[in-house]
Amino acid sequence: MSDEKPVSESRPNAKYNLSYPDTAGSTSDGLTFHYNRERRLANAPQSVKDLYKTEKKSRFGLFSALVADRPRRMLFFMIVLLCILILILSGLGFFDTSYMFEGNRIEITGTFYEDITIVVVRKTVRNQNSYTGAVDVALSPAGNNSTDIPIYYHRIFFTMENDEVYRFAVPYNSEELLMVLQTEKNTLQLSFKPE
Repeated sequence: MSDEKPVSESRPNAKYNLSYPDTAGSTSDGLTFHYNRERRLANAPQSVKDLYKTEKKSRFGLFSALVADRPRRMLFFMIVLLCILILILSGLGFFDTSYMFEGNRIEITGTFYEDITIVVVRKTVRNQNSYTGAVDVALSPAGNNSTDIPIYYHRIFFTMENDEVYRFAVPYNSEELLMVLQTEKNTLQLSFKPE
């Protein structure tokens, strides 16, 4: 004899009917087991109905993503307005720290190092008739009326190269320096703040 059980009796509850027969989703008790979205949404509030509205998906576009709603539009147009304003102001020379001196464009910066200031003069030739030759430089601390601090003198030579950089150290540790550049014909007086 074999100890094998028939397949129908392999489950402990094989004799029990575990589900109702399929009668189109309803039972004899009148319960409905199928889901009908339209019938459920018919009694729902408008906010729930708005969530289920199907809208046509638009293609991704960079500009449409930047101006999709009111806050994004305001931010985008504010950035565009600021860029235009910066371009206009820089074109008018409000952000330009350079000086024109005898046909040369000159930028002057300075850096503190211990008790001295390293002055950097960048020269760019603007036209063919730009000045070439010796330029005398005089520096002193700004706002200092005492005569005990000597004026520092230096001489640099402009050549016809398009870009030149001149560096020299002055024995001042001041927040602002006065500078005079002088050639045979012209003089340029300026002040700058070392960083």
